[in-house]
Amino acid sequence: MTRSLDIAANNPRRLRRVLVARFSALGDVAMTVPVIYSACLCYPEVEFTILTRKSMTSVFLNPPANLRVMGVNLEEYEGLGGLRRLFSELRRDIGFDGFIDLHDVLRTKILALQCRLVRIPVAVINKGRKGKRALTRANNKVLLPLISSRARYRQAFHRIGLPVDHRFEGLFAGRPLRKGDPADFACVASPKLPAEKWIGIAPFAKHEGKIYPVELMEQVVATLSRRDNTRIFLFGGGDKERAVLDSWAARYPGVVSLAAKRLGFPVELSLASWLDVMVSMDSANMHLASLVSTPVVSVWGATHPYCGFKGWRQKEEDIIQLPMTCRPCSVFGNKPCHRGDYLCLRGIAPQSVISAVEKHL
Repeated sequence: MTRSLDIAANNPRRLRRVLVARFSALGDVAMTVPVIYSACLCYPEVEFTILTRKSMTSVFLNPPANLRVMGVNLEEYEGLGGLRRLFSELRRDIGFDGFIDLHDVLRTKILALQCRLVRIPVAVINKGRKGKRALTRANNKVLLPLISSRARYRQAFHRIGLPVDHRFEGLFAGRPLRKGDPADFACVASPKLPAEKWIGIAPFAKHEGKIYPVELMEQVVATLSRRDNTRIFLFGGGDKERAVLDSWAARYPGVVSLAAKRLGFPVELSLASWLDVMVSMDSANMHLASLVSTPVVSVWGATHPYCGFKGWRQKEEDIIQLPMTCRPCSVFGNKPCHRGDYLCLRGIAPQSVISAVEKHL
């Protein structure tokens, strides 16, 4: 049977131009990459467009030939009138005949409604909100793993008639060694030498319930910086983060802070692909490092991998967390600690993180 006949059998609606929407946080957008790239490879005759925030478009490195990445400034499309205008522009520019909503919030619900009114097929992610409430509630907690966000994304593709096989092998899968070009990050580091070990550390997250205490993470940095032939790259963004990371870089040998350099996703992803290991919270850097096939040692506090946000192909033995009955208390780490002390994070010994990193060195 030819590949075209296979596609026809798995694409009963004969979709040819499919619009996929996912806004929100960087980590959530990054988790769409393995699914969208796989969908493109499964259906080379279908043109896919991913609609996201303009600031996140560069995450989609080396896209398949049939993937268009479209970024928008949502502030330009405020209110119902703005979303109607956005829908009209999308129909004019893309002419899509299928819509997959991977976000399921008011903004994308309105886009989905407009699609239905003109008989464009729609598929919407099932976020599993009921299961997440049961997993994070204080009393009668149901501590059972939920399916991953990536699996929920694949389900949405299946609902519109495009079942997806796993075909994504990393953002640099087509390059030598499956790594980025060292010329991309020449402004911060010379090419990696054979005897060197490179460690990435991303110690921050959006919410306090996800952040390993700064003074404990500094102990991790201090210990690892004493290794021979080792370089440590610190990943972060905001002004407060920059001050902390820059102080560590000034204090410890072989440590480089990227916080003030604003290199952009393509450069940071290229650099991350050469790391032997990345240390990250349950945050975007965990997902970004995973996308370039770099092992990730992830530290979890108020949140939990059971909520479905584990990094792509992340190994269970690289997940650091404490077995506390109050965990998880939040899906996103944005709720106040029930105990008031964040023992779920403060109780993790720096040596636990160091030992997990050493296994990759």
